[in-house]
Order: sequence, then C-alpha cells, then structure tokens
Amino acid sequence: MTAHGTRAGEDAEDLDVEEVLALVNDHGNHRPAPAPRAETDGGRTRDRPDTSPRSDRHRATPWPEARSVAERAGRNAARAARRAPVSVPLAAALGLTLATPLDALTDLPSFDTSAMDGWAVAGPAPWDVRDEGILAGHAAPTPLTDGEAVRIATGARIPPDTTAVLRSEHGRTDDKGRLYATGAVAPGQDIRPRGQECRTGDQLLPVGTLVTPAVLGLAAAAGYDAVGAVPRPRAEVLVLGDELLTEGLPHDGLIRDALGPMLEPWLRALGAEVVAVRRVRDDAGALHRAITTSDADVLVTTGGTAAGPVDHVHPTLRRIGAELLVDGVKVRPGHPMLLARTTETQHLVGLPGNPLAAVSGLLTLAEPLLRTLAARTPPEPYTLPLRDTVQGHPYDTRLVPVVLRGDQAVPLHYNGPAMLRGIAAADALAVVPPGGSRAGQEAELLDLPWASGGIGVCFT
Repeated sequence: MTAHGTRAGEDAEDLDVEEVLALVNDHGNHRPAPAPRAETDGGRTRDRPDTSPRSDRHRATPWPEARSVAERAGRNAARAARRAPVSVPLAAALGLTLATPLDALTDLPSFDTSAMDGWAVAGPAPWDVRDEGILAGHAAPTPLTDGEAVRIATGARIPPDTTAVLRSEHGRTDDKGRLYATGAVAPGQDIRPRGQECRTGDQLLPVGTLVTPAVLGLAAAAGYDAVGAVPRPRAEVLVLGDELLTEGLPHDGLIRDALGPMLEPWLRALGAEVVAVRRVRDDAGALHRAITTSDADVLVTTGGTAAGPVDHVHPTLRRIGAELLVDGVKVRPGHPMLLARTTETQHLVGLPGNPLAAVSGLLTLAEPLLRTLAARTPPEPYTLPLRDTVQGHPYDTRLVPVVLRGDQAVPLHYNGPAMLRGIAAADALAVVPPGGSRAGQEAELLDLPWASGGIGVCFT
C-alpha cells in the first residue's frame, strides 16, 4: 500500500539506517533529486494534496502512517542532500552517529601491563625484591632474572621475562626481605597481555553506532582525537503568536510561552542542532519571510496550523508551493499537526500551539524525521500492561503520559492538550488505540528522552 504523501517514481523499498549512512558517505556522487511528481492513490494518479481547508476527518492521516511518512521524508531528504561526513573532536561527538567504522589504531593494551598492585616475579619463589618499584606511565623497565621480583602498580609495564604478577595480598616477606607466595602462582597470572582487547585494525564499532560516553572512552583508548560522524540535521524553531510572554506571570490575556524553552532541548535530544529559536508575530508576511529565509534542514513551527483568522501556516505553505505530506493526524492530542516538504532538502513540521499537543507532534512527526536524518537506529518497540483503564477516542489514537512502575504503565492525570503537568512527571507516552484500553491490556510505549538515555546524554 502506498503511504499518503509518497510520490510515483520513488523507490518502493524503505532505506534503512545503513543506506542513509551510505548516502552520507557517497556525497561526492550527488545527483539532483527528481522534481515532485503526481501522487498515486490506489493506482490512480492525482495532483499534490490540496492544502485548502477541508473536514478534519477527510484529510487526517492515521497515526502509524503519519510516522512512516515522516521517516520516509527524512530518507528522501538525506538522498537529496548527500551530506558529507564530518570529523568531530571527541569532546563534541556525544549523541552523533558514526559515519565511519571505529577501527583500532593500536593494540589494546599496547604493551603487557599489570592488572593488579603487587610484585612482578620471575621463576619460582622465593624472590629477591628490587629496591626500585615500577609505576604506570614510566619507561620500559629492565628485564627480571629468575628468583627476582619488583614492586609494580596497576597499569604499569611488565618487565621482560616476568612469569606472573603476585597480588599484594598474596605475598609475604621474611626478615631477610625475601618474597614468598601464600598460594599457587600460575604463569601469566594478573598480566594483561598486549592486544588482549584488540589488535591494530580490528573493527571496534560499526558505522551507525550512536556515540555514547562509553563510545567516547573506547575511541580515546584506541587512539582517536576525533571521529567521523553524520552531521546533525539543522533545525530552527519558529514560535508563533502575539499572546506569548517570555518572562513573568500571565496577565491581561497574555500567557507564558511554554514551547520555546521546551523545544530546543527536546530537538537536541532527537539529534538536531538547533540553530535558532525565533519568535514570529501573527502576521502572514513575517511568517513567509521567516520560512523562506531559513537554511535549516527542518523548520518547526508552533501554533497556527488550524484555520483561524491568524493561522497563517497553511496559506504560507500554499504561497511557497510546499508539498503537504501530512495534513492532520488521527491522534489526540495534536490532531492539527502537519508535515510539509518546502524544498528538496528542507521540511517543516507544524506543531499545534497547545503544549501537550505539541509534544504529540514532536513524537509523531519530528522524531522519525530527525532520527532518520541523523542516521539513528529506531528504538525497538515494546509494550507493558496498563494498570488502569484509559478511555479512548472513537476514531483516533490517543497518546497518554504514563510512569513505569515495575512491569506496569500507570496512566497520569492532567493529560489535556494544554497541560504539561502530566508529561513533566512521565517516563513515556502510552499509545492507546481508538476505543480505549482496558486495565491489564498491553500498550505500546514511546520512551521520553530523559527516561531512555539520561539527561546528560540526550540533551548534549
């Protein structure tokens, strides 16, 4: 079945993460993407989707299909952009995706090292102990002879001809200073041999690996100062509305902007580089200028996606000839979200103005789009039983904030479209199908970034 928004002539198969990465690595063979063609609908050719106001039910896309369309849009944009891999210093690489394999630049360890504090010993006991010990970071020590031992620290280089390392707690000395073992000593004991973890040239991690703190440590140990990575997709946030305050208490019909402070770190958690957060007044000309002058890969707007007197997003998209891929989604909250292709390599995600509805739009459209552009592997879907019954919408999917308690998901209150109190305490969003879910029924869960990866990792 052809998803809504797919154009005739595009590959029927979805590109996977490896193919997106191949596009990045093959940037030198750039060919312009074909111009948008007519869409297909059950084998019939039709024009681009009409962006004029229609009934919500007619134009809305089912929630799972909307996520697939957003993911496909990211693949098409990656195909068109052919972005080159970037060399990123380790200090700035957290959260990126490897565009080149992480191959060992040296043996690890690069020399025989002591795994414990104790003595390096040669031959059978007893041993005469040298006066000078060996510390980590020092030059190569002189060889040992049979019957000789030397004090050694963890991580220090093993002297040539060493039989084993005797741990401090496993040795004793007599009144003449000779060293004895309190148990059996096996050859090679507590010695980390050169190349135990890897040999030069071994692949440590493949293309497509997410750079975590542990990956940074491994890269440093393997001799890297920088890694080859997929560049972050560049995102710009346009906060729309004359009624929004940036500080202080709400007053005189004005309200605080909750989305501006929330969207920037959330988009970073989804793999984007947020180049700007701009406030745009309720003016069609101002919105047109903001969209047409942006060079971001993804534009994210807040509010203005309905058909009210100051909802300028749809008219502006028509004016610039954008291709509307998703015009409303059968999901609550967040029904009036949209996804448009403004150029071959740029997309606009239109979020509803209500805060929880905007979160729904982020996870429905922005997450799969940005994840694909950043060449991140999609999370494995999982389910948990709901502790309580959740009332559903007759026709639409519902996204409900939940906390995870043991092997259950507990639905939270304060889950209305304008509320953030529930999502602020949540670990995930439960996907509730049309008609609702009973207590004990399994529900698909969408993890929130701070629950799945930790704030320090996800929001850097």
